[in-house]
Amino acid sequence: MKSLTYLEARQLYLDHLKEHGHAIIPSASLVPENDPTVLFVNSGMFPLVPFLLGEAHPEGTRLADVQRCIRTIDIEEVGDHSHLTAFEMIGNWSLNDYFKEEAIKISVGYYVDKLGFDINKIYVSVFEGNEDVPMDEDAVEIWKKVFADYGIDAQVGRDQRIQPHPKSENWWELDGGGPCGPDSEMFYDMGVEPTVEDSNVASDGVKYVEIGNNVFMQYLKEGGEYKPLGRHNVDFGGGLDRIAMILQGVDNVYQVDIYKPIYDQVKELASNDIENSIRIIVDHIKAATWMIADGVVPGRTQREYILRRLIRRAIRHGRKLGIEGEFTRKVGEVAIEQFKPVHENLEPRKDEILNILEEEERKFNLTVEKGLREVEGLTKNGEKVFTNEDGASFKLYETYGFPPEMLLEELSTRGIEVNEETFWANHNKAYEEHQSKSRTAAKGMFKGGLADTSEGSTKLHTATHLLLAALYKTLGDHIYQKGSNITPDRLRLDFPNDEKLTNEQIKRVEEMVNAQIEAGLEVTWEEMPKDKALELVPYAAFSERYGEMVKVYWMGGKETPFSVEICNGPHVSNTRELGRFKIVKQENVGAGIKRIKAILE
Repeated sequence: MKSLTYLEARQLYLDHLKEHGHAIIPSASLVPENDPTVLFVNSGMFPLVPFLLGEAHPEGTRLADVQRCIRTIDIEEVGDHSHLTAFEMIGNWSLNDYFKEEAIKISVGYYVDKLGFDINKIYVSVFEGNEDVPMDEDAVEIWKKVFADYGIDAQVGRDQRIQPHPKSENWWELDGGGPCGPDSEMFYDMGVEPTVEDSNVASDGVKYVEIGNNVFMQYLKEGGEYKPLGRHNVDFGGGLDRIAMILQGVDNVYQVDIYKPIYDQVKELASNDIENSIRIIVDHIKAATWMIADGVVPGRTQREYILRRLIRRAIRHGRKLGIEGEFTRKVGEVAIEQFKPVHENLEPRKDEILNILEEEERKFNLTVEKGLREVEGLTKNGEKVFTNEDGASFKLYETYGFPPEMLLEELSTRGIEVNEETFWANHNKAYEEHQSKSRTAAKGMFKGGLADTSEGSTKLHTATHLLLAALYKTLGDHIYQKGSNITPDRLRLDFPNDEKLTNEQIKRVEEMVNAQIEAGLEVTWEEMPKDKALELVPYAAFSERYGEMVKVYWMGGKETPFSVEICNGPHVSNTRELGRFKIVKQENVGAGIKRIKAILE
């Protein structure tokens, strides 16, 4: 196996895909553009869903990138050998171009031929089939041939080289139906003893580390039935951190060369050697720097709250480690230095990132003090046993960020008797009730998205262009889109500005937008090189993430347009279709960042 750094393995992947005719596209921002279906980009596939659904991509039918991602679903597992909140995914796509055989050979070519992974340690999974769709026999036969090319007689079985697994493990589809299909994952045997009795690639994540996954979109789900799609796509994704971990012969991602200096910084600050806490701080502060760099600021709702939670969780683990004084700025500085070669916004926004970390740490220290005062009330109720029946621990956590573990410690020091089993049962009950309510609310909120071309979303997306142009003309040339969130019912736009709009400015913006709607402006687009497009567009934020060819949309004539933007989303053909535009709310969402919510009546 070759001895490569994280950055070398990253570049080798991009070079490998170029050799196979792929256009290299830049990483999208962590904040989904014009998409409320998720709070963060959580996979390499996510920014490309419109093209997987059939829209033509300006760069062609073979694409590859290294996409930065945020996943919080596995947050409780962060601190083990391989789970991370923020990470980069290598990815390549075939948009109705090559299919299973070439996709599998491209993947094996990278891992085995370019990186030098031992083919004898690679295991794969395939879809075993069910009552709706048969087993993916094509993938099985292709894998047999590929392994045979390396002198391996690969057998099929749950404990063999090629392992069939159910839909829960080896199938991909969007909520609500649409294009879907089986996938085939690749795993590397780490050479350790099995950690479970029935050890296989789906059950033993320590012995078998997933290194890549090919999704084969060949079916269409409509009305609960699966039919042939009539076209085929391939989506491949792999975790770069895990690849580097295997390449460098270390047993966890925190010892990989790009992470090690951050790890060492935390360890130097700590007076207690708690490995799990050190790793959590490394992960969470690094994730926070990425999120802030892409325009997220700590707050009380949605993605802003996730950022706040990560920072505060890191601070709590800093207390466990006995770190004295404020420390997030020091760790953040090292994280920025290490990852600035792969995240273009880190270095230019370094001061802003570090200041936000520092401010959030100070705020949290104050909220902990408030939480401790609330504990005083709990300990004066005359009860000999604290059962946590009313979920007080969760309320403290939600309101003040006061960790339940800290509450247990405080109660024990004050002589109240606590049944820990009952305490945690009631805490988890309150948490689950909260999660249930959140999921119900989210289903109502996130019913649009990249796959949603509903009339409401299309109109509001078009109106967002008009709003941004009106803000630019009203407030000045510092205006650009920092983020947006569009449902079929309303639009939300974030933009930089020191002050909220005055009533006069709101009225002027509304009148300006409605004048363009009444004028019946034609909405047209043209595909062109990025450099040419950037000369036309006055407020193109994050231009580094665009491909070499982009779509430019005009509203009004090309000579004197009211709005001109680089975009891939759905639009109406004429602004007269929109109805009447109205701003319903504006908010502060962070230092120098304002948010407008608007509707079409």
